[in-house]
Amino acid sequence: MALHPNAERVTAAALELGISIEVVTHPQGARTAEDAAAAVGVHVGQIVKSLIFAVDDVPVLALVSGPNRLDEAKLAVAFDGSLSKRLDANAVRTATGYPIGGIPPFGHATSLEVRIDQDLMQYEVVWAAAGTPNDVFAITPEELAKATGGTIADLC
Repeated sequence: MALHPNAERVTAAALELGISIEVVTHPQGARTAEDAAAAVGVHVGQIVKSLIFAVDDVPVLALVSGPNRLDEAKLAVAFDGSLSKRLDANAVRTATGYPIGGIPPFGHATSLEVRIDQDLMQYEVVWAAAGTPNDVFAITPEELAKATGGTIADLC
């Protein structure tokens, strides 16, 4: 079965970063962290939520552990800013090139500064979206940090 074009783009972006990923497709979808965890058979904490916000009007990426709720004030502090706000679906697609629910941690349409929820670092492997709500891939937290250039932070 051929990969969705978005998943192919994520796979190519990973290869450019020196990482080989294997995309796993779940036809029933994995729109929520709970759905994704059930689909791949892991703890919900191992699911990486890729959240796009604006901090002082600049789009940024927060990679958050599945059960955690992002604290917008902490996000602003993590980016040395004063105000963070959620972006709408069109702004998210413009910044990333992907739809909400399928945003990968890398391979975006624009360059985004990244902060990584410290809770993700406790796992040997985490799972992230691969460009669609149906496609995910496994990666170690250390590879995730290196690939994204992200800084570990207290975000929740």
